[in-house]
Amino acid sequence: MPALTPDRSLDSLTLGFLKTLEAEGKFAGEIHADFPTRLINATDNSVYQVMPTAVLQPKTRGDINVVMELAGREKFSEVKITPRGGGTGTNGQSLNNTIILDTSKHLNNILGFDAERGLVHVEPGVVLDQLNAWLKPYGYFFPPAVSTASRATVGGMIGSDSSGKGSRIYGKTSHYIHDMTTVLIDGTDFNTRAMTAAEAKDTMERADRVGQLYKKVHDEIAPRRDQIKSTFPEMNRGLTGYNLKEAVSDTGDMNLSFLIAGAEGSLGMVKEITFRVIPLPKHKAVTVVRYDSFDSALRHVKALVQFDPVAIESIDDKVMKLAEQDESWHMLGKLLGTENSNTPTRGFNVVEFVGESEAEVAAKQAELKSYLDANPAEDFAPIGFVQATDPGQIAAIWSIRAKSVGLLGNLEGKRRATPFVEDTAVPPENLADFIAEFRALLDAEGLDYGMFGHVDVGCLHVRPLLDMMDEEDEARIRRVSDAMAELTKRYNGLIWGEHGKGFRGEYSPVYFGPELYDVLRRIKEAFDPEGQLNPGKIASPYSKNTPITAIDEAPMRGQFDRQIEDALRDEYLNATRCNGNGACFNWDLMDAMCPSYKVTRSRVHSPKGRAGMIREWIRQLSVGTDPMNKDLAVINGRDFSHDVYEAMAGCLSCKACAGQCPVKVDIPEMKSRFLETYHTRYKRPIKDHVIASLENMAPFLAKAPGLFNALQSIPPMPWIFKRFIGLTDLPKLHGQSLKSALRARGIGKFKQAELEALSADAKAKSVILVQDCFTTHYDTHVVLAHVDLLHRLGYRVFVPPYRPNGKAMHVKGFLKRFDYQAQQNDIVLGKIAKSGIPMIGIEASVALTYRQEYAQRLSNRPDYRVHLFHEWLAGEIEHGRLTPPKLDNSVNMGTTETPASLFPHCTEKTSIPDVGVKWQKIFDAFGLKLSTEKTGCCGMAGVYGHETRHQETSRALYDLSWKKKVDATGLENMLVTGYSCRCQVDRYEGVKPQHPVEYLAKLIA
Repeated sequence: MPALTPDRSLDSLTLGFLKTLEAEGKFAGEIHADFPTRLINATDNSVYQVMPTAVLQPKTRGDINVVMELAGREKFSEVKITPRGGGTGTNGQSLNNTIILDTSKHLNNILGFDAERGLVHVEPGVVLDQLNAWLKPYGYFFPPAVSTASRATVGGMIGSDSSGKGSRIYGKTSHYIHDMTTVLIDGTDFNTRAMTAAEAKDTMERADRVGQLYKKVHDEIAPRRDQIKSTFPEMNRGLTGYNLKEAVSDTGDMNLSFLIAGAEGSLGMVKEITFRVIPLPKHKAVTVVRYDSFDSALRHVKALVQFDPVAIESIDDKVMKLAEQDESWHMLGKLLGTENSNTPTRGFNVVEFVGESEAEVAAKQAELKSYLDANPAEDFAPIGFVQATDPGQIAAIWSIRAKSVGLLGNLEGKRRATPFVEDTAVPPENLADFIAEFRALLDAEGLDYGMFGHVDVGCLHVRPLLDMMDEEDEARIRRVSDAMAELTKRYNGLIWGEHGKGFRGEYSPVYFGPELYDVLRRIKEAFDPEGQLNPGKIASPYSKNTPITAIDEAPMRGQFDRQIEDALRDEYLNATRCNGNGACFNWDLMDAMCPSYKVTRSRVHSPKGRAGMIREWIRQLSVGTDPMNKDLAVINGRDFSHDVYEAMAGCLSCKACAGQCPVKVDIPEMKSRFLETYHTRYKRPIKDHVIASLENMAPFLAKAPGLFNALQSIPPMPWIFKRFIGLTDLPKLHGQSLKSALRARGIGKFKQAELEALSADAKAKSVILVQDCFTTHYDTHVVLAHVDLLHRLGYRVFVPPYRPNGKAMHVKGFLKRFDYQAQQNDIVLGKIAKSGIPMIGIEASVALTYRQEYAQRLSNRPDYRVHLFHEWLAGEIEHGRLTPPKLDNSVNMGTTETPASLFPHCTEKTSIPDVGVKWQKIFDAFGLKLSTEKTGCCGMAGVYGHETRHQETSRALYDLSWKKKVDATGLENMLVTGYSCRCQVDRYEGVKPQHPVEYLAKLIA
């Protein structure tokens, strides 16, 4: 592997600006000019990749004023600044070759709430789901619903004037801005709110800059009100950004929040906002209407809207077919009525009603049902419908719609679902005819696609499948976009109905017309005379000839990706498949993905960040850099591979990304491959050798557990391990010999012939317990609890000899050794599997390796499966092969109604999402109650928490989510499936919690 030295240099203007900002000492935030941070901020959820010059992360609201005041000085009038929130834009709204002002990391505080007036005061970095979770106990919510709610910031929503499901009733983000403070380019606070004509007149008479801006906007818009109204139709998804229509009314009332919302930071930087929020609906109900074609679904919307639902969402046949392959479809297919239908479902409309009482919602549902029952033969009539009022069922139904982008993103092949014309909006009555032409256009280009969205307001999300590494497909971006601009205009709609303009600003004159577009440019010049804010977007200052960046002029990710050698691209395929949707930026601390991002709040330490680093690394390996360039050598003295190594070192290898990422970006697998290559040039640390060898060493250490436990505990051994090996708080070996304990339970030496000699009935009541390093040698009592429970349930247990699984080798990138171990295990387990007796693993992270890492690394594998214990036991109960005894655990209940709470392992619950449901069914079969706790990562994740360099983050992760849940649940009520999780609790609480099988085994004794 060569040393890689990319150009890390900064232009002199940016460098001077950053040095001044730091030297003056007024800015309290973070200043990032490093290559990795800039690289990660070069992409969003769009097709583009634009390298910023630096990234600033203000810590206080006043920091925004400091930055803008400095940029407003004549010396720095050429400095450009672009705001960034969640980074989930689909059109490059926050991408630019400028300084990025990122408010998401620190300015994420909810500042106050006035319940009587329904007003909440927030900073721009607050995430939508965060805000609604905070408001929920008060009975309120912020209505604009975007699919990226788990990471979309309200500042970003203002930037794009976002809306989503329910917007026919609820409207857009701008409709909920009560008042807002935006910082202008000279550092001035610019306050906006609804003003009467008299208040606006008083403001315009002010001699300061605020007064000048109000007067300028009024004088530009007021004389052109009739032209504005005739240019822009009455449509729910009307103007977003420079909203001339609502900024000034016919009577002279003004609200310039409408001007700034949707302007994508091109007029100023949003500093703080007071939103109007509304009471949560108390009751909901859903009717799912099925059709034999998507066209019928679209054309039937007109009939459904008359019942005044809060939302109607459609999904086309492409997404439907993909949904049928989703793991949740078995349950949803029954719920939606598709399983018993004689006619294939090719589209459906989800109709949602809300109300203040059950009776109100039930009446709306009944009215719609009566209509559908009475009109089976009308034009575009549905082929069936189902109704749901259960909150769980409603959530499951909406999950299909929420998964639409991810389902399309998972399509196999080089062409991937690509956002660039995905938020067209036309008047709803025109939608079906418009979509028919849209589909014909895409069909003529030879493109596959998926369609879904908000049909009640005429807005559909369309993602054509393109291979952006193919120059011909890249050229289709221009052809399709031009055609769509013309088509939406012809149907009296807009090409940007929901997701902002971004690099589509070149189409603004098409919709505004020359005269009104000049109005935009004059307003832009009044706010930003030098064109410093998000330049190249929407409009440039009137007196300057600065061009708007065309859709095919901004650098695209595919242009960089096509520089990567085919072999490297195939080896690290997930790196280029990351589409930047940002699901890994989920704000919820109780969500498993991604622990390293949650604890650092650095996007370099996220799945998206690491995928981006790998993409650039393999690109540099493919094209080479210039280490002989002396000028660059001074700047670049660091090999870029070290940057990638640091990003990967923070990864816990928990595999939450592999399970939860919509496009299944598997960072641990890429990390392993990277480490293997990296260490061909750079020496491995001792701890990696120790960790990788642990599974092989454990049986020898376990021969004298007392001696080894004493040796690692006696000073100065802990210090030596910590200082020279890089490991700390190592777990203690269990004192009991598993072999002896099994022999005492009647389980002798494993013999393959004994399995094969069993009758079919005997095999049906037998299981094979596959050992793992951790429970066999460190938690032996957990293995024995499994054996005891199985015996008491009437099963015969066979235990093959212990074999290293190779998990630790994979984590640390010893892939040649891992592959060899996996191949040998495949031979052994494949032979055992021929007996037909189910094989069961105890430790989820190890057992899942057989079906995940082995499958990724090896080909022509034998057909076998190592089940997790709960998978197997739930199946036995469900299929009637086992009827467990009913247990009385009232003695354990104390004062709590639910005596036991399940804490699943992160790898387990993200790979097998129904783990909690299955354990609850198991406990229910025993007559027991069990709740499942939602937690983030405990901070141990195998050996991560034992590595000295990770001590602080390991503890911080534990405190972020587990500590709160442990304190609330009580150690005596915790049932923890993961060995590493039990160790982490023991380390910080002094008590090791039980495995759920231990709990059951004790009760059934």
